Amino acid sequence: MTSKLKELVKENFNNFYKIVLYLAITLIGVLLWNAWNKEFGPNKNVPVTNSNVVQSSQDHFVPPSYNSSANQVPMGTSPPPISPVSQQNTASNSKVINVKTDVLDVNIDLTEGSIIDAKLNKYKESVENPVPMSILDSDPNHLYLAQTGLKANNASQTETVNYHANQTNYQLGKDQNSLDVQISGMTPSGLQVLKTFKFERGKYNVQVGYQIKNTGSQPWVGNTYQQIVRKNTPPLGAQHTRSYNGAAISSLDKPYEKLPFKKLNSEQINQNVQGGWVAMQQPYFLTAWIPPSDQSNHFYSSVSDNVYTLGYVSPPLKIDPNSEISQQSTLYVGPELPDDLKKLAKGLDLTIDYGWLWMFSKVIFWVMDHIHSLVGNWGWSIIITTLLIKLLFYKLSEKSYSSMAKMREIQPRLQALKDRYGDDKQALSKATMDFYKNEKINPLGGCLPTIIQIPVFIALYYVLIESVQLRQAPFILWIKDLSVHDPYYVLPILMGASMFLQQKLSPPPPDPTQAKMMMFLPVIFTVFFLQFPAGLVLYWLVNNCASILQQWYVMKTYKKRKPKVTKKVVKKNRHSSTR
Repeated sequence: MTSKLKELVKENFNNFYKIVLYLAITLIGVLLWNAWNKEFGPNKNVPVTNSNVVQSSQDHFVPPSYNSSANQVPMGTSPPPISPVSQQNTASNSKVINVKTDVLDVNIDLTEGSIIDAKLNKYKESVENPVPMSILDSDPNHLYLAQTGLKANNASQTETVNYHANQTNYQLGKDQNSLDVQISGMTPSGLQVLKTFKFERGKYNVQVGYQIKNTGSQPWVGNTYQQIVRKNTPPLGAQHTRSYNGAAISSLDKPYEKLPFKKLNSEQINQNVQGGWVAMQQPYFLTAWIPPSDQSNHFYSSVSDNVYTLGYVSPPLKIDPNSEISQQSTLYVGPELPDDLKKLAKGLDLTIDYGWLWMFSKVIFWVMDHIHSLVGNWGWSIIITTLLIKLLFYKLSEKSYSSMAKMREIQPRLQALKDRYGDDKQALSKATMDFYKNEKINPLGGCLPTIIQIPVFIALYYVLIESVQLRQAPFILWIKDLSVHDPYYVLPILMGASMFLQQKLSPPPPDPTQAKMMMFLPVIFTVFFLQFPAGLVLYWLVNNCASILQQWYVMKTYKKRKPKVTKKVVKKNRHSSTR
């Protein structure tokens, strides 16, 4: 079978070469187009809604009761009926307290004791609008809340607590490492509730604890719930990226499972999970509720009027008169920092989705991060990383460029073969293949540097769109953000020029049609790269420039290093070319 394949290749070498070339160009084009469309294509999952409909911080659904048999209920089966909470209190007229730390600025609604606004002090919305990045938002047009509360067993409404706080503004002092914010209230059923929000310096996770005491005369049976309520609108500060924007959950079977909004429209979550977490993702940022790892909770979801709810309820809690219990969960509102997320919960760091080449991406980011700690600039980090990759593959590239130099040297002899055999393509293919074999030349060897670049290119692309460290990272002069396209298209044009120059150093393809196609390749790449992140174009430009220098050096020194050809081989080659 192998020998037949070799004979087929020998007889049809020109066609084989052409097919490989076309496939390579098509593959690169598809990858580039797919990546460009993913980043800048229309968002088909965002339905058109009436922005005049006012929704308040109370516009969420009552979570279902804990279902002990939920694991036997298939996905897509609706959970127990849920009803909207009373909307008489809106975010504008409810009592709100503010808490500021070195990294967070949050508002807590005392009507239900939930965080309704959260801003990240160290991250800006955009380069043009350098205000703190808003994640949670009570604005009806961008509704995004992290809610937590109590629900009596099989009740149609959540428990009304109407919390009170000792002050309206809290701030983490310069000499403080943590800040406890306590709010308290009483339910109509006689539950005395003390809720504590624990903030820590430099951290985006908030410990939310309950102390519940039953002061009534009857036992209370119910659950605590934690849920994220989000309107499906494009997130603020994410105009230039199409990284994943949707929901996600984690369980023992699946440490990370994406739940796009489109999927939640047709399938509702209804399952019991030990540990795990629920989250809403947007480019570079994350909101997640994380229960204790040893606790089994009922995960649920719901959709209404383009507002998505994802959360969990605790197992049934029974509080006898004059008894009390405590419950705790963790809320994370912040950037997708791998080290921080890994410490919080299993699988939470997987929300930084580096795609199918995640292994390459993690290595590249690790190298770039260490270089950045030395040079302090992500642009220079990309350049140095690119040069290190070139050094790593130097010998492999050297062989390819030597093959190119030899191909350029034998071009007149190849042309002589074409002139001799004319239109007899079968004979020409066989003679050409024999000629390459005698000269020990791999005609496809020159493609190797480009093939090697493709996995690195894709891996770096994911690093740029997924790593919050590179978000709004400046380089020099006009490049203010490496994660978005060059505003003046200087880098893509330079990249195209470098590709054109590199082609001039390479031997032309044997087929004139192929040669014309290759001439258009720099133009095609330039057009694609116009809207690619500047950091990605910078990598390709530096890689091209380094390749040009190496190729020029190899070709210049090729004759000095070229092994001497014996007379026997020369005679054999002459005989094969005149046969």
